[in-house]
Amino acid sequence: MAELIALRLSRAGYAVEHAYDGQDGLARIRSSKPDLVLLDIFLPRMSGIDVLKEVRQDPRTSTVPVIIVTARGEETDVIVGLQLGADDYIPKPFNSSLLLARIEAVLRRSSQSPSSGKGPLTVGEVVVDPERYVVEVAGKPVALTPTEFRLLMALASAKGRILTRNQLIDQGISPDAVVSDRTIDVHLTAMRRKLGKARDYIKTIRGIGYRFSVESDEAQ
Repeated sequence: MAELIALRLSRAGYAVEHAYDGQDGLARIRSSKPDLVLLDIFLPRMSGIDVLKEVRQDPRTSTVPVIIVTARGEETDVIVGLQLGADDYIPKPFNSSLLLARIEAVLRRSSQSPSSGKGPLTVGEVVVDPERYVVEVAGKPVALTPTEFRLLMALASAKGRILTRNQLIDQGISPDAVVSDRTIDVHLTAMRRKLGKARDYIKTIRGIGYRFSVESDEAQ
């Protein structure tokens, strides 16, 4: 499967490296930071889940987009992958055209700067700096995945307004992304955990969406 995918991507114009086990794959990711990683969950020597954890915890590779490609397509497996910082999830079996489309979409999102000339945004004790790609809570840096950063940027830019899940998909992920409302919920749950003392800034507005504010909200 790895050889077939590598061959298909090479024919599409991508420079491809492939590995047959998790440890080798992680070593390659660290030695030559790639533009994107396709990662299976079931790998010898080191599971794909452990590889993803290491990639996200390493400052050198934490922003590398990761697409999980695996036979495990149940919702619980999708949620685990997204919580760990995967940018997309493609269950097997799949056709090469779908794979290429999803790769192009993730690469397009990762290449788009979230700054658009904006300076740092401050909401209570949270500072989101799109120029430096940094988030701080009470002066301490918080490590977010690229998708989580874009979602937080969208929420902070709304200045307390409610954003629907569809708006968050459009502004924080991409209008052409293949995601569900549940995907947004999973990303925001993970983000809440990382924001620590500022987790309550993310308000759930039942039946509508989310808002980001220091103010209390009875409709959480």
